[in-house]
Amino acid sequence: MDFEKVYRAYFGDVYRYLLKLSGDEHLAEELTAETFWRALKKLDQYRGESELRVWLCGIAKNCWRDTMRRQNREYPLEIREDCPSDDDMERELADREDTMDIYRQLHALPEPYREVFSLRVLGELGFAEIGELFGKTANWACVTYHRAKEKIRAGLTDGKNTKR
Repeated sequence: MDFEKVYRAYFGDVYRYLLKLSGDEHLAEELTAETFWRALKKLDQYRGESELRVWLCGIAKNCWRDTMRRQNREYPLEIREDCPSDDDMERELADREDTMDIYRQLHALPEPYREVFSLRVLGELGFAEIGELFGKTANWACVTYHRAKEKIRAGLTDGKNTKR
């Protein structure tokens, strides 16, 4: 496999994915470089079982998580209005207070709900790609995402009821 061709073909996808995760152009550039460095070192381990882009995004996600851990930071939830959404979640994010409530609810979720929700909303990955990252089916990813979304909504509803 010609690594230079892989780099040219997937650099933009990996960079955009990391930009969505980090919300920081400089950090996304650094993490993209780290991703391709790790991929180069592990290229012989790529078996072709998943799409190359999915494999690279998995490495990118690990780079981002490692950086967050090193900086002792929590994974930020930063949803932008340009993120595609399949429901009215964007309207719920319009208000800053609601955003913080959603952030709290998301980080209270157990895995894999938190991760799947983040990959779908922040990473803009399809259900098939998310399923591949977890070694599961697209249906599993879809169900997990919708359950995460319902848990967040339920937490928001409970929180509003207890504030009153």
